[in-house]
Amino acid sequence: MLSWLLEPLNYEFMRHAIAIGIVVGILCPVVGSYLIVQRMALLGDVIAHCVLPGLSVSFFLGIDILIGAFASGILGALLIAWIRSQSRVKVDAAMALTFSSFFALGVMLITVLRNKIDLDNFLFGDILGVTITDIWRTGIIAAVILLVIRLAYKELLFYTFDRTGAQAMGLPVNAIYLGFMVMITLTIIASMQAVGVILVISLLIGPALTAYLLTRELHQMMLLGAVIGMTASVTGVYLSYYYNLPSGPAIVLVSSFLFVLALLFSPSQGVLTRPRLHHPPH
Repeated sequence: MLSWLLEPLNYEFMRHAIAIGIVVGILCPVVGSYLIVQRMALLGDVIAHCVLPGLSVSFFLGIDILIGAFASGILGALLIAWIRSQSRVKVDAAMALTFSSFFALGVMLITVLRNKIDLDNFLFGDILGVTITDIWRTGIIAAVILLVIRLAYKELLFYTFDRTGAQAMGLPVNAIYLGFMVMITLTIIASMQAVGVILVISLLIGPALTAYLLTRELHQMMLLGAVIGMTASVTGVYLSYYYNLPSGPAIVLVSSFLFVLALLFSPSQGVLTRPRLHHPPH
């Protein structure tokens, strides 16, 4: 068993993949927990696709793609908020319109600017190809975001569950909303460069949703989600090594499998285990 665990660590690309998987596996579920309890889970998917125009322009200008992707992702998030505030359009419709428009613009810019962006890598990533620079960059961004969440936990908690009350108490709700958008965008960009859009969305939502079925408090959900995210990432990388599977999809499927287990067997909310209400016979 020990040799089974240690053998992949002989290879540098596997050590890098496991390291970035652990960092992303911790960061994504913590940020994703806020999205789930605010019923904004789709927002992560929308922002992830909104970064494509920024990636394309950055690539064309020869600047760090982090800059363009961040600007594009934030612009998409602000556009959704602006459409909601200026019309009767509901948030899901605003998200759908923004998602499709930005993604179409990104694909068009790739063609017009003749960029050699690999859309497969954009969508599915290449966790086995990450460099030590990718790990450091992702680690620093993760540390900053987690520190901000720790320092502003009470304010974020109040805003998350009672935005109107937070505003009445004098909290800067617009600034907090913008801060959330910055956190989500940075999380997606930092993780996406290594593991792709599809995997980022899965890790943002999957482990946090699994933890949601097993806990009652937000901080418990974040901690358990981080553990589940790490477990799914490392397990997926090992499965990809031993069974010659694509790493990203393997991680996603492990995360989804853990969710199904929680859905079926959660002590309080499991389909097969939750307490049944017995009605007296008529």
